[in-house]
Amino acid sequence: MDPSKIRKKIGRFRILVIGRANAGKTTILQRVCNTRENPEIYNSAGEKIDATVLMASTERGEHDIENEMVFRSNPGFVFHDSRGFEAGGESEFDKVKAFIVGRSKETRLRNKLHAIWYCIPMDEASRSFTKGEIKFFSQCDTGIIPVMVLFTKFDALYDVAYAELRSKRVSMEEAEEQAPKHAEESFAVGSQLKFLYHSKDIRHPPRCHVCLPNMDKDDADCGQLIKLTAGTLDDEVVEQLFVSTQQTNLELCMTYAVERYLYIVSFTRHER
Repeated sequence: MDPSKIRKKIGRFRILVIGRANAGKTTILQRVCNTRENPEIYNSAGEKIDATVLMASTERGEHDIENEMVFRSNPGFVFHDSRGFEAGGESEFDKVKAFIVGRSKETRLRNKLHAIWYCIPMDEASRSFTKGEIKFFSQCDTGIIPVMVLFTKFDALYDVAYAELRSKRVSMEEAEEQAPKHAEESFAVGSQLKFLYHSKDIRHPPRCHVCLPNMDKDDADCGQLIKLTAGTLDDEVVEQLFVSTQQTNLELCMTYAVERYLYIVSFTRHER
């Protein structure tokens, strides 16, 4: 089926975004939807929630994971927000599990949860996984719903990389230029990823991860996030739905079109 027809029939691509406050979640969603505006919030009945009412509820510590965030710039996405488990403790963890299970049982594809983005900020010194994060990946089985880890504020590691390069007598100019790449290479073989993918404590590791630096800048690139998300989708219809949301990512749309064409050609030849 044509992606535009799929989007018309199914509706929107639904993502659960997990992460504590100040993890950079809203900034990333704005980049994905190519906007600087805040999202509009709707309750489970589809009614728009007034911003002042929502703020008052937040100040009282109330939070509803069923609320939908939609950006006018790209209504093809609908996001659900979880505050992270440190904020609500055991109750928040139970709410997230119940939400995932509930959405998994939905019979209509438009109501199902299609992906989970778990945001982990890297702007804390010697950042290691929190108890809440470990609990999620050890106890929360999301079934066929793919989970991606988004290491947000990754540019915070550039200063550490710069210092390491300078300690090796690399010039200031070269160290500044090489710091981003050095940070990525060091992180790729570091303890965090080894623990996330290979620890016995992690029973349900994510499908993949992505490092996202400088998302607050106007020229921030979230192309890798989009590409990897598309790659985690096992259902062809869901994948086409996701591709249909890409208003600005022409490269992904072209790649998908070429891959589908080659698949069809290969299948046709095989049938002959």
